[in-house]
Amino acid sequence: MFNIERALKEDRLLRAMTGLNRKAFDALLPAFEAGYEQTLHQQPRQRAIGGGRKARLGNSQDKLFYILFYFKSYPTFDLAGSLFDIDRSQAHHWMHRLQPILEGALNQKMVLPERKLTSIEAFIERFPGMERVMIDGTERPIQRPKDPEQQKLNDSGKKRRHTRKHLAAVDERKRVLVLSQAREGKLHDKKFHDHEDIAGSVPEEIPIELDLGFLGVDKQYDNIRIPHKKPKGGELSEQQEDNRALSQSRVVCENAFAGVKRYGAVSAVYRNRIEQFDDYLMLTAAGLWNFYLIAA
Repeated sequence: MFNIERALKEDRLLRAMTGLNRKAFDALLPAFEAGYEQTLHQQPRQRAIGGGRKARLGNSQDKLFYILFYFKSYPTFDLAGSLFDIDRSQAHHWMHRLQPILEGALNQKMVLPERKLTSIEAFIERFPGMERVMIDGTERPIQRPKDPEQQKLNDSGKKRRHTRKHLAAVDERKRVLVLSQAREGKLHDKKFHDHEDIAGSVPEEIPIELDLGFLGVDKQYDNIRIPHKKPKGGELSEQQEDNRALSQSRVVCENAFAGVKRYGAVSAVYRNRIEQFDDYLMLTAAGLWNFYLIAA
């Protein structure tokens, strides 16, 4: 088992292994510990206190380190078991037990993205003082499905591989405000937004910046900023400068996605077998990125 205490003493090493520095790690630990203690009272004990083999993940600090390490490095359970000196089945057990506790701790810190906002009033209450919003889609690769129908649904022509997609809203501070449920990679951004209608919950005085994948949304709302499309058989002239300025403004959205995808659990090819678990991984990773922005 490698030395967790050493990693906690070296900020550079801790960020490489968990994605958080020591300040952020310590700020998250109390909420995580409280969430873990709460789960202990939800199931009866099978043996007396002190009975059984001594746990390798002996305290909440070790458990938090383990689940953060899993998110950051996305090891196989064989590798995780070897590194933490536990069986691969225990590595699997602890990951699935600790992930919802980590998600709950992030929710307590108010950093998890909203899944869907139902009204402008809800947006104002949840995100006061917002200057602008960027909406875009992001994909993560998955293994090629065996079912032919699922192959077609998840075949992303843009990425030339099989993917799952999320639609997200990001603010000027790189925070992920809204994160949709995971959908099939073939789904077009505009159709995805027609279903989620994120722009409909944003106040009219807040500009919303989109790319040409959302062409048509600008006809539905007045606060949309979208690039000028090159006319058929024509050229863009002074409009190129507007497009360039919008692209420079929207790069914040790509920076936010890059921050979330520092976590290998949402950037590497998805290999877990539980249905819809990729959605939980993305939600938790986005929460970790939002938490890092305010706590690091």
